[in-house]
Amino acid sequence: MTLPHPTADQISLPIVLAVLGDPTRLAIVRYLASKEGVPLNCSKFLDLASKTNLSYHLAKLREAGVTRAEVVGTSRLITLRRDDLDKRFPGLLDSVIAAAGEDKALPMVGTADSELDA
Repeated sequence: MTLPHPTADQISLPIVLAVLGDPTRLAIVRYLASKEGVPLNCSKFLDLASKTNLSYHLAKLREAGVTRAEVVGTSRLITLRRDDLDKRFPGLLDSVIAAAGEDKALPMVGTADSELDA
């Protein structure tokens, strides 16, 4: 099974900004950036929302071109599409992640385990 992803040229700034305007999705992106290049199982984000709600947020990120989801057996591995985003909108992702890192109001990923990353 292959999930649909927009090509790099199809990634739209208004859509990316709208998707990143949600605190849960921004927390996911912040955590993915902290684990740069490491595909993470979607269950890693269960601290943030129920499975149904998390599926919705992960789909929005994928459809906007912010993340890539790869189906591996019964799991989905999520990665940040940093290269594509940096080519389309240089500096945007770094700016958003830096601002999110300072926002104490955002939900945290990994608070239920020992990998607390700010």
